[in-house]
Amino acid sequence: MHSHAIESFKEKIKLSTRQREIIIGKILGDGCLVSQSQKRTYRLQIEHSLKQKKYVIWLYQELKTLIRTPPKMKRQYVRGKVYYKYWFNTLSIEELQFYGQQFYPNGKKVVPKSICHWLTPLALAIWYMDDGSIKSRYHRARIINTQAFCKSDQERLINALKKNFRLNCKLRKQKEGYQIMILAESANQFARIIKPYILPSMSYKIEGLG
Repeated sequence: MHSHAIESFKEKIKLSTRQREIIIGKILGDGCLVSQSQKRTYRLQIEHSLKQKKYVIWLYQELKTLIRTPPKMKRQYVRGKVYYKYWFNTLSIEELQFYGQQFYPNGKKVVPKSICHWLTPLALAIWYMDDGSIKSRYHRARIINTQAFCKSDQERLINALKKNFRLNCKLRKQKEGYQIMILAESANQFARIIKPYILPSMSYKIEGLG
């Protein structure tokens, strides 16, 4: 497709409500918005380990109207070890500008003050599939790894979880920062909220709950 045709195609892209919810979840999780046009347009970068290939393919199918190139595999060398990743990028489009402005006002990812308005069950499920884990096999509590955010941003997320879903949560201090812990008494309720959206390949993250 020639550049003029691509630009014409990009101008016609409109995000569906479902796509917006998925994008919110991805940005809270492992997704990254990047702009190379003075913040006029943004593209969403998605990358996961090869173990999560099915998840990446599902994301690609959901966001396909924003993408020209299907997912690819790449190798990364870290400290002498080889890691395989599965990834894709969306097109750089104006439809993502709002999210770029909200989540990257100064270039670094933050949690917007209005996050409670956007954190839906689907967005929460995507966020958890990205960054969620079990505390241990002996505990019902669930962890969301939010160490990349500052403490005030994490407190904002906890407030959204409490307000939107009535989940009891707290911050759990780690060497590299804080995690959000969804307490055992809210674990079943949490699982019921996100279970309709959890992929079979990710169901181990809510195993034993519901």
